[in-house]
Amino acid sequence: MKNNLAELEKYNFEFPAELIAQKPAHPRDSARLLIYDRKTKKIAVDVFRNIAKYLPPKSLLVLNQTKVVPARLEFHKKTGGRVRGLYLGTFVGDLRFLMDRKVIPGEVLTVDKFGFEVENKNSKEYYLKTLFAKRKFMSILRKYGKTPIPPYIKHSPLKERELRREYQAVFAERPGSVAAPTASLHFTRKLLKDLREEGHEICLTTLHVNLGTFASVTEANMRSGRLHVEEYSVSAAAAEKINKARREGRKIVAVGTTVARTLESAAGKSGKLMPKKGETDLFIRPGYKFKSLDGLITNFHVPKSSLLMLVSALSSRKEIMNIYRFAIKHKFRLFSFGDGMIIV
Repeated sequence: MKNNLAELEKYNFEFPAELIAQKPAHPRDSARLLIYDRKTKKIAVDVFRNIAKYLPPKSLLVLNQTKVVPARLEFHKKTGGRVRGLYLGTFVGDLRFLMDRKVIPGEVLTVDKFGFEVENKNSKEYYLKTLFAKRKFMSILRKYGKTPIPPYIKHSPLKERELRREYQAVFAERPGSVAAPTASLHFTRKLLKDLREEGHEICLTTLHVNLGTFASVTEANMRSGRLHVEEYSVSAAAAEKINKARREGRKIVAVGTTVARTLESAAGKSGKLMPKKGETDLFIRPGYKFKSLDGLITNFHVPKSSLLMLVSALSSRKEIMNIYRFAIKHKFRLFSFGDGMIIV
């Protein structure tokens, strides 16, 4: 246990609180960009809209098309009390929620006229059954829910309407995430168009981000080598695009750690992508050998996180921590609404 915790502590770093971005850059692609070349070990600084200059020729960029849902709901109890819940997904037909206070199996909670019966509790989660047609649930979230943002964004000036627009990739299509794949937030429709015109190809996959992305890495994670579970899918068309690029010798660049996790979960030992849909608990950390990607576009992640460990696996812990020190010294904006980085 001591060795695991000591290893985790190596991913800790200090930073000024004012570097935590409270809102995204406007326009999105005006965020700063840190470029790290693994061969030369050189760092450069630019603006995100110029990212094409740093991509290998005719790269294939793989994006995550998941869509953040307004997953925070306020329920009413029959006693008149209120319970705040965070929707996490489904399990065997039931809705999974985290609650801010205790509720009892059999208890009925309501949102307006819509009823939810508490089925049971599993560890920290409650399972709820809808007392209405389940197909209406997403429309209830859209009408009554609030957008969940990371706990470290404490002073965002964005109202709910603005959050629904800003905390969402412009290409988001498939609802299911409680957090945005933040590297995606820097892309505008014009930037995507410009990248295609410069010979790069775009490919879409899906991984629904759940609350585990904010959870601290535990000693149990370090010991087992597994993480929280997230749903993902790679279509036959996406798998073929990626495999074709590989056959042609073109580089595959994952846009975000969620895409890296998706690709590595769907790749065979040779790196060939399979059309796949399922759950992944893959824990990528230094020592891991990537099979399916050549580069990564990402944001700056919180200390001692699995995301920081994944980025370190693409280079080394020492090099990535040096990059973070550089970014902090040069006042890069950090975390979900912060600036971006490309590792090639």
